[in-house]
Amino acid sequence: MTEKKTDCPFPVHRVVPYLHVADVEATAEFYSALGFEADTWFRNPKGEAQWVSVRNESSDGRVAEIFFARASGPIDASQQAVLLYLYALDVHALRNHLLAKGLHDGGKYSGQSGPNDGRRVVFEVQYPFYMNEGEIRVHDPDGYCLLIGQLEPR
Repeated sequence: MTEKKTDCPFPVHRVVPYLHVADVEATAEFYSALGFEADTWFRNPKGEAQWVSVRNESSDGRVAEIFFARASGPIDASQQAVLLYLYALDVHALRNHLLAKGLHDGGKYSGQSGPNDGRRVVFEVQYPFYMNEGEIRVHDPDGYCLLIGQLEPR
């Protein structure tokens, strides 16, 4: 595939996903297990978290960021409008870390969405054609599916 240069003189250079979630605090806590730290909080006059920016900066300067905002209605994970694909340096070690943090072992992923009882699950490492080094599937507190691929060969 040939890379095409844009003719836009001021192209966008950074994209930060912004997701609506049921509980901003719980979501920030969950994503801390993936290495994200809360960067900026916005709270309403009652002190309730309305949105948070979380980020992770690696030692080589790579930055990952996500914004989470309090949803105005219920979250329906079956109608997920956004799919998050993240990258990690060692998906096997990350999966073990998430299991140690209390996520449940979902076993081999075979199209299931995980339990409907509020438990968060991490599935076994899979090796699809587009990610030869492996990827894991994790469900966050709102049921959003995170696919986390191996960034570089181990």
